[in-house]
Amino acid sequence: MFGFLCSRQLLVLKHRRTHLGFLQQTGAFIVKSFTSVGSLVESNEKPEEEKHSFVVSYLINSCGLSAKSAILASRSVVFQNPEKPDSVLNFLKENGFSNAQITQIVRSHPLVLLAHPEKTLLPKIELIRSIGVSSSDLTTIIASNTLLFKTNLKKRLIPSYDFLKTVLVDEKVLTTFKRSPRAFLSDVTNTMAPNIALLRQLGAPLSTISIFVSNYPSTASINHARFVEAAHQVTEMGFDPLKTVFVLAIQALLKMSKPKLESRLELYKRWGWSRDMALAAFKRHPNCMVVSEENITKTMDFLVNKSGWPSTDVAANPQVIILSLEKRIIPRWSVVQILLAKGLVKNNLALGTFLLPSERVFLEKFVSRFRDDVPQLLKVYQGKMSASCSISV
Repeated sequence: MFGFLCSRQLLVLKHRRTHLGFLQQTGAFIVKSFTSVGSLVESNEKPEEEKHSFVVSYLINSCGLSAKSAILASRSVVFQNPEKPDSVLNFLKENGFSNAQITQIVRSHPLVLLAHPEKTLLPKIELIRSIGVSSSDLTTIIASNTLLFKTNLKKRLIPSYDFLKTVLVDEKVLTTFKRSPRAFLSDVTNTMAPNIALLRQLGAPLSTISIFVSNYPSTASINHARFVEAAHQVTEMGFDPLKTVFVLAIQALLKMSKPKLESRLELYKRWGWSRDMALAAFKRHPNCMVVSEENITKTMDFLVNKSGWPSTDVAANPQVIILSLEKRIIPRWSVVQILLAKGLVKNNLALGTFLLPSERVFLEKFVSRFRDDVPQLLKVYQGKMSASCSISV
């Protein structure tokens, strides 16, 4: 046994010397001690298992994997010498992938080490570049979505890209890819294509379909039978296919089961909404039903109990339910509270007037405009001063 362990260590040391020069030249990973690798050799290991041990040591020292990750990865990839994996690592480095990203890719997709860089990997990278993805975004996206390297180019990636170009304008294709690279991995023939065809049959215009696909690509690729059911349910509820809210309602229903929708309707009922009022709110902004019960309760409690807004006002502006309580609702209400106290805005100010506008519009209309009257207003908005302090000044 002692003789075998020495032989094993010599094999590892030989591999280490072979790759040390390569790693130094490419600025790759710091070579780790092989002591831990040697400790992984069990007393019953046989000489024929040395090939497996070679792969483990390569994954640790050339790819930056931990010993545990290397052992797991070695179960799915086998090679007898470093020639092919070295060519892959070189290719990734030359295309801008960082050491950490290479480690991430190999850990998630060990078989990438056996790929032919020029024939298999480069065409996929070139396709992604053709969409308009920057070099920095490209490496980040691939490292986080290694299925892009796994998926067949001609059978899946190109058909998906070609289809998306038929429903999205060029900049939206780029936006969709960056938002959800997995949209390019779906089987468009059996998922997205029939779903989009149904929307067209129902009368949804291309502009609405484009918004739907670019914002909810995973929903657009959902099982066709489920999509049909949701689309018919939305139609029965009276949504107009010509309006964007039609597809928003479809994606909302696909995120919820019927019991979940009923529980949301019941929750809003406890805040004074009738069923018709809750359904009307859903028709105005479907995502008000998707929000968690905890967030609905916190938002309604603040607006109704702490701030004194009638529950019916919230029902008339259901978009506010999906807004961040801490980052948007409370800071903006703190500003408006001061302006109301000083008589600088009307008492009948609608809830949506100050909660729904963009950041730029809100600052112009409710902060910058009153800079001379209330100099501390910006500090209140930024959370650096309480509203009560500013009112008393």
